[in-house]
Amino acid sequence: MSHLAVYSTDRAASEHFYTTILGARKGADPETAAGARYYFSPQQFVEVLPAPAHHGKSMLAHVAYNTADAAAMRAYLLARGVTGTSALHHGEDGEWFSVHDPEGNEVQFVQPATSDTTAVAGAISGRIIHVGYLVHDRAREDVFYRDILGFRPYWHGAMKEGAVDWISQQVPDGTDWLEYMMVGPGSTVPLDHVDAHQLGVLNHLSLGVPNMEAAVTTLIDQDRLSPRHDGPQMGRDGKWQANLYDPDGTRVELMEFQPVAKPCCSPFTAESPKQ
Repeated sequence: MSHLAVYSTDRAASEHFYTTILGARKGADPETAAGARYYFSPQQFVEVLPAPAHHGKSMLAHVAYNTADAAAMRAYLLARGVTGTSALHHGEDGEWFSVHDPEGNEVQFVQPATSDTTAVAGAISGRIIHVGYLVHDRAREDVFYRDILGFRPYWHGAMKEGAVDWISQQVPDGTDWLEYMMVGPGSTVPLDHVDAHQLGVLNHLSLGVPNMEAAVTTLIDQDRLSPRHDGPQMGRDGKWQANLYDPDGTRVELMEFQPVAKPCCSPFTAESPKQ
């Protein structure tokens, strides 16, 4: 994972959430002068952009994955017939380009200028371990993420047996993963329930922590809990989780790296991330 970009309607409130509550380091945004980056490590961050006048219900701007060679990745996607590929952009922080997945989500591929992955001092986590966003049609998304990009199955589950709410697939060369947040038939989330509040829950990022009790205790002791939060609780995947929400409702999930209980619905089919 490289980063998740989200819209904000109150830059000061967003800055407080990402710097004070999560402990990320603020930096300039080389892509958008009006935006800001909040770093958990030199390679992973949240990009906060001013909300456009008519942005709709979703506060998700784009998602980004790191690549060792942005130019080669772009050439590969073109050769596989992926349309709408942007030009390759160059900056002091590296190279990047963007495409859109079959459901219209903007996806960036970033070749970072640094190999440093050291956690930012004071951050509640130095590692984004997954992102998730709304998906209506698994088959269409699989053509892009699994068939073309080579993402690998990891786990799937739901709030109740017989449904599928979450489908996780790891990046080709690592343990970070993308989580399809399924809506509509087959899931427990009806399409008519997908309002702005629900979108903030579905479109999210997850920060890995080695010990949930220690992480949440730190937030409580330092008065860093967001006004809206829930957990900790045991997730259906057998991992301890807790949720914080930024001022515009985007969910930031804290998650232990390793499961401590048997997951529901399906076994893990790949190795879970380590600290």
